[in-house]
Amino acid sequence: MNEFINPSEEQIRALLERARTIAVVGLSGKPYRPSHHIARNMQAFGYRIIPVNPNLDAVLGERAYACLADIRMRVDLVNVFRAPEHVRGVVEDCLAARMKALWLQDGVVDAQAALKARHAGMMVVMDRCIYRDYLRLMDRSD
Repeated sequence: MNEFINPSEEQIRALLERARTIAVVGLSGKPYRPSHHIARNMQAFGYRIIPVNPNLDAVLGERAYACLADIRMRVDLVNVFRAPEHVRGVVEDCLAARMKALWLQDGVVDAQAALKARHAGMMVVMDRCIYRDYLRLMDRSD
């Protein structure tokens, strides 16, 4: 199978329900950037956000890490806000760190890298917004 297909709505909902810690690769310290806005909102929904950006010391009240390999705590999901040409390297880092799930934001598309991650056992969501999917799929009536 050479075509990438996203997981089902039920699988995505289950991922969002079980994830507690999200490493955000490419998280900006600038509040007007989509990565910052989305990560801040996901944090408000109860997720711990771990910034991954070599140009920051901290953002959203959390220490920033230069790369995924530097993170020593459990990460349930890696959310990527990097240009598509960087996805292959992020996938390699995820595999080396034995990450279980990868979310590539809107416009972040590399089907070959996504398939490689999936074949290695990772759950992969590509070209979708985690915040929009959270709002659409999660019951916020509690």
